[in-house]
Amino acid sequence: MKLWVLGSGSRGNAVVVECGDCRIMIDVGFGPRILAKRLQSVGLEPEMIDACVITHEHSDHIRGAARAARRWQWPLFVTKGTYDNSRLAALETPAATFTAGRTFEFPGMLVETFRTPHDATEPIGVVVTSQSSGVRAAILTDIGCASRTVRRMVRDVDILVIESNHDEQMLWNGSYPLSLQRRIASRVGHLSNSECADLVQESVTPRLRQIVLAHLSEENNTPRLAFDSMRAALKQTAFRGSLIPAAQDAAIGPVRLREFRGEGQLSLGL
Repeated sequence: MKLWVLGSGSRGNAVVVECGDCRIMIDVGFGPRILAKRLQSVGLEPEMIDACVITHEHSDHIRGAARAARRWQWPLFVTKGTYDNSRLAALETPAATFTAGRTFEFPGMLVETFRTPHDATEPIGVVVTSQSSGVRAAILTDIGCASRTVRRMVRDVDILVIESNHDEQMLWNGSYPLSLQRRIASRVGHLSNSECADLVQESVTPRLRQIVLAHLSEENNTPRLAFDSMRAALKQTAFRGSLIPAAQDAAIGPVRLREFRGEGQLSLGL
């Protein structure tokens, strides 16, 4: 299994997972031009994507889905709630709709979906399993709290892409209006650095080897703050893998079970 984060943050999110000759994209939060550029920067072409799974209808996760699907004939998989409350329905974009909790089988991989706590209609997280190697990757970029389902799904994985959205002090002392601060900090908003660290700390197992911190706020966080918060939590565990913050404007990867190669990223081998 290989995994690339093409960009993650409030201006767009997209993750590519490869197992053998099959590649799926989780979220299409960038327009076709940016998507093509980011894919090419990691040695991939848009025509190499076999399908896309959309986690929810917020623009930073679905912005480019309709245009990319038309341009490159990408099959889209979205929950019924997401489809009905997005521009996909308004534009009558073809998509396979499903209920959160469905598992899909693509060539060489299984994709499990599960409901997540976020202020969208029917949001999901995903766990991808390689059928040849058994390697498992969990991707959760928008979760307001560590629900029981979330806690269960992030255990027993090899690669974890997890939201570390904001530093709580920066959020409450920042320029956002109080209503937005409350929404971000709510149980259906976004996970803080400390909440993310607590979740991962209790979820570490011997097989977890790669952690990618995703959806970092440009206004209320920094890669260093997110990295240091998680590093402090991991030092209290048996984790001996790599920790990498994702970027908003650049792709990182491939993230693999045994190694990570990327430019300009903080990296921790514990």
